[in-house]
Amino acid sequence: MKNVRTVSMVILLSLAVAACGRSGEDDDDRGDVEGAVIGISMPTKSSERWIADGANVKKELESKGYKTKLVFGEDDPDQQVSQIENLITQDVEALVVAAIDNKSLNNVTRQAADANIPIIAYDRLILGTKNVDYYASFDNERVGELQGKYIVKALGLDGDSKPGPFNIELFAGSNDDNNTRYFFKGAMKILQPYMDEKRLVVKSGQVALNQITTLRWDGATAQKRMEDILTSSYKAGRVDAVLSPYDGISIGIISALKSDAYGSKGKPWPVITGQDAELASVKSIMSGEQTQTVYKDLRKLAKVAANMVDATLKGEKPQINDRKSYDNRVKVVPAFLLQPVSVDRSNYEKVLIGGGWFTEDDLK
Repeated sequence: MKNVRTVSMVILLSLAVAACGRSGEDDDDRGDVEGAVIGISMPTKSSERWIADGANVKKELESKGYKTKLVFGEDDPDQQVSQIENLITQDVEALVVAAIDNKSLNNVTRQAADANIPIIAYDRLILGTKNVDYYASFDNERVGELQGKYIVKALGLDGDSKPGPFNIELFAGSNDDNNTRYFFKGAMKILQPYMDEKRLVVKSGQVALNQITTLRWDGATAQKRMEDILTSSYKAGRVDAVLSPYDGISIGIISALKSDAYGSKGKPWPVITGQDAELASVKSIMSGEQTQTVYKDLRKLAKVAANMVDATLKGEKPQINDRKSYDNRVKVVPAFLLQPVSVDRSNYEKVLIGGGWFTEDDLK
């Protein structure tokens, strides 16, 4: 009986060790991920920047030995959810997701977590779920600050002579994109004191974030709103500045202003901000229509996201530089934030051509 008990104990211990060994092997497999497939979910092909983002993330991951599956949701949240579900069933090892609607991904992120698939939120934070591992983006509040500071400087509001009042209209991004409130917060941190002093006046009266958002960042939607503002609020006087959060919105605003004879001798172009340094807007800046854009080097962002994937799959800790700013209402998501750069006619050559983002031929 003593021998039987001894043998039984040995068998039990052997089984326990084997079980531990399988668990350890699963963990060790994370260190050998060459050739693993990574799913990349981008919002749409209708925006130049998201096409570039998708291509850049794909390139960075493949340079590390991964395979990739890249999909675009065409600004349809349901389509994006369906695409991510398909990626999960195709046994991807990780997901890089730029959300269309940051509140629509709760169920699919849970499916990914159940399949042990880490998720990197790309540029747009995914809200309302614990199942997002890291966030790769730019300092989004800083983007708004750069836009606000540019308007203040261009109008001379920061001088001692206290010029004004100037008329300004405010535009914001999509209400289902978490970045929208960060851009707006940064801009208003700069502009609000001048609005309080009545040196900046919003003749339309539309100043609350929920009054000025632009669904899906759509330029045509922005154009229609600007046309309505011009018709209802500018029968007298003119627009001196427009806070625009994104180049596509800026192009729509410019179209509305052109229809109202801005750009002619009697109506000079207002100061118009933007973001993303899209080709059409850089050309617009060169021609004196749009005034400024905020450049974000998407190549660097793709590298950050790819490094996060690589480190996570290898059981390492990705590089993080912000652990407090991005609360998705369930958890604070660890983030790496890059710094944006203000660009106008004075520095576009140095920043965009010198930095290899565009060539001289691109801008002809």
